[in-house]
Amino acid sequence: MRFDVVTLFPEMFSALTQWGVTGRACEQSLASVHLWNPRDFCSDARKTVDDRAYGGGPGMVMMAKPLEETLAGIHAAHRKWPQIYLISVI
Repeated sequence: MRFDVVTLFPEMFSALTQWGVTGRACEQSLASVHLWNPRDFCSDARKTVDDRAYGGGPGMVMMAKPLEETLAGIHAAHRKWPQIYLISVI
């Protein structure tokens, strides 16, 4: 089973792929985790991925363009497989 994860912090997933049940599944090639960083799809020098929320207020939101480019990259890499998008906001 292949998992493609879109994350701004790919370093956090090393524990997932190296330890525990998921680590053993990756070692035995039962599962694989591929990380996609939206910053890799940015065109500006600062690799900007966040924007201010509409109407102001606290917090930041992800810019649509880098996320769209990242999902297009995943889709181009896996055209023949069905894709399921799970979105988590923390």
